[in-house]
Amino acid sequence: QVQLVESGGGLVQAGGSLNLSCAASGSILSINAMGWYRQAPGKQRELVANMPNGGTTKYVDSVKGRFTISRDNAKNSVYLQMNSLKPEDTAVYYCNANLIAYGGGWWKDYWGQGTQVTVSS
Repeated sequence: QVQLVESGGGLVQAGGSLNLSCAASGSILSINAMGWYRQAPGKQRELVANMPNGGTTKYVDSVKGRFTISRDNAKNSVYLQMNSLKPEDTAVYYCNANLIAYGGGWWKDYWGQGTQVTVSS
């Protein structure tokens, strides 16, 4: 059983900052990429930032220069520092991990439960 637990969402004024955290736990053999997605009301879920092992970190264009993703592999954790927040950043943010679980076969995507980020104007 693998679990991803997020924290750090909330309500902030435009221009403010929030830091999201996500910790993966359970029967994890190896983690490849970890990242963050978001889904605003009436919109599709989109990739915000992704950090693969030994690969290139990717950001959606709308957050480049404002958001920073980081990982702590020893803690199976990923973080998203969000600065200069805008109302259009309002969404439910989901943590994602591409990993192999013990007895789980091959690489699979796992998701957190989501954390609400609301940016007021």
